[in-house]
Parts: sequence; structure tokens; C-alpha cells
Amino acid sequence: MFMKAYFLLFLTAVIFSGNIIAGKAMNDLPPFTIAFFRVLIAFVVILPLGWKEVKEYSGTFLSEWKAVLFLALTGVTFFNSFIYASLQFTSSTNVAIMEASIPVFTILCSMIFLRERLDGKQWIGAGLSLAGAFWVITEGSWEIIRGLGFNTGDVIMLAAVAAWTIYSILVKIHMMKFPVYGSLVVMLAIANIVLLPIAFLEWSAGGFPDIFQAGRIAGLLYLGIFPSLIALVLWNKGVEEVGPSRASVFLNLLPVFVMAGAFFLLGETVTLVQFLGALVVISGVVLTTNNPPGKKG
Repeated sequence: MFMKAYFLLFLTAVIFSGNIIAGKAMNDLPPFTIAFFRVLIAFVVILPLGWKEVKEYSGTFLSEWKAVLFLALTGVTFFNSFIYASLQFTSSTNVAIMEASIPVFTILCSMIFLRERLDGKQWIGAGLSLAGAFWVITEGSWEIIRGLGFNTGDVIMLAAVAAWTIYSILVKIHMMKFPVYGSLVVMLAIANIVLLPIAFLEWSAGGFPDIFQAGRIAGLLYLGIFPSLIALVLWNKGVEEVGPSRASVFLNLLPVFVMAGAFFLLGETVTLVQFLGALVVISGVVLTTNNPPGKKG
């Protein structure tokens, strides 16, 4: 059962790596414009599948409105919005390193709020995956590491880290109460309502962007269907099965998959140091997920 959950989380990391590549490719678009069209496309796609569940579970959604609202704001509305916004002010290296810290914060919060525990071997695995991700991102270069600074974009990225950590905890506590597709319809509706006025502010300041280029249309369709719908369903299912601590470690595979995608799709060079870092990440994930999830009182 847990192997199936781990496979779903593995696929989630693959899809999220495409989110990073597509987000970088459209970095010339305003961040909340990207976020808005992403959730708009996702809403249009999921509405026919989830509307019946929305009506059937309307009482549940109303009685649990606080949980639905915070799930929508953290995981669906602002996590990716903050990532796109942070890329306007800081380097993709800084963003990737801070995103790799999500498992650390998630593990700590899971210990506090969910009483989840990792054994010694799994702590070593989590540490290895973080160290390996850091090494892949920085290419093992001390020049890159020394050049890292802290700026406005990093503060925004910290907000993204906090948003996803909170979302993962809330998924474990509340998501089993809601139907899969109906919950996405409701959360995406909230995201559209919140992001539209923010996108309008961007358009009033800089004009409506030209999103009707083939590359941008393809990128937005990918963002709207894969990270916003498919990956979210896979992530939620994985977190429900194994808990946020173990699920979050799979996020350290992101720089590995981004590196592989850049190599095969863009012809970028992969150094030996990055390859070794990728092996360390994979080893850490295997160690962390080796034992069945459990709780200790």
C-alpha cells in the first residue's frame, strides 16, 4: 500500500519539476497573471468532473469552510504565486534551495501538530536528501555558495515554504472529509476569486500581457492541468497515506528531475558533482521511506 503512495509522490515530483521549468520559461509574464490563468484553466477542466460532488457534499463544505478556505489559500492560491513572484527578485538557485527546505519545516511541524516521528535512519535519509539537493542546485561550487545572498525574493519564497508546509499538515488533518474532484472545484473557485483582483492590479500597471503566443499557451495549459490538478490529487493521496513528513522528502527530488529535464530537453550539461548529488538525494529518499509510517505517543 505504501509503495503505491510513494509512486504517486514520485510522479508528483516529476510533474512539479515541469512546473519549475515552465515557470522559468514564462518569467517575463507578471507572477500573479501566471498564477491566475493557471487556476482558471484548472477550474474549467475540473468543473465538469467535480460539480456533482460539490452539490452532494455542499453541507460538508459549508460546515468545514475554514479548513477549505485555508487549504485553498495555502496550497492552491499562494504557494505557486509566491514562487513566481520570488523569481522576479531572486535567483532560481535561491528559490530552489529554499524549496528544498520544505521537508525540514514539514517534518518539524508534523512532529509538533501530528505527533509524527522519524527514526534515526529516516532522519539520516532526510538530511542526505537535503544535502544532495543543495549540492545539485549549487553544482558543488563554493563560488555559487559564497555568492548566495538574502533579498526580497527570498522573503517571498519563505512565505511559499510556509504556505506549502501548512497545506501539507491541513491535508493530513482534513482532506479525507472531502471528495477528490469536488474539493478541487471549490478550492480552485476560491483561488480564482482571490487572484483575479491581484492580476487586475498587474494589468492596470503594465497592460494586459500577450499570453496568446503558442509557447505561452502551451506553458499555461501544462501548469493548469498537470501541477494544478493531477499533481495536487497525487500529492493529497500520498500525504493521506504516509503523512506529510515522508511525503515532503520527495520534494528534494525536484532539482534532480529539473536537472534531468534540462539535460534531455534543453541539452544542458550535467557535471559529475551534480550526478553524485542526485545519487545522494535518491539514497536519502529511499532511507526515509524505507519503514512504514507510524506514530509514537
